[in-house]
Amino acid sequence: MENYSYSRELRLLTPEDFQPVFKNAIPAVSPHLTLLARKNTLDHPRIGMAIPKKHIKLAVGRNRIRRVVREQFRHQQHQLPAIDIVVIAKAGIADLSNQEINKVLDKLWRKLVQRCSG
Repeated sequence: MENYSYSRELRLLTPEDFQPVFKNAIPAVSPHLTLLARKNTLDHPRIGMAIPKKHIKLAVGRNRIRRVVREQFRHQQHQLPAIDIVVIAKAGIADLSNQEINKVLDKLWRKLVQRCSG
């Protein structure tokens, strides 16, 4: 049975974890989100988030975006290759509903799988 947890080992936690992803990234871009990915040496994907205060003023909004992205990742983790992903929120994402964010993320996950598997 597959484990759908969101444990510490599935997260990018330190600046040292984020650095290689920013240097050699495979991008998947939409008007509201950018996903940067890079293959890792582990046997599972990891995710980190950059949700800037500049684009989403209130902490409530930033936390909602994080929650939706985390939940999507939790469900998609077994379809993703062994990659490190950084999710960057852009202006206007706070105006989207959770369902709209989920649709955008679905499309971006597929793009990443396609680009990182090839």
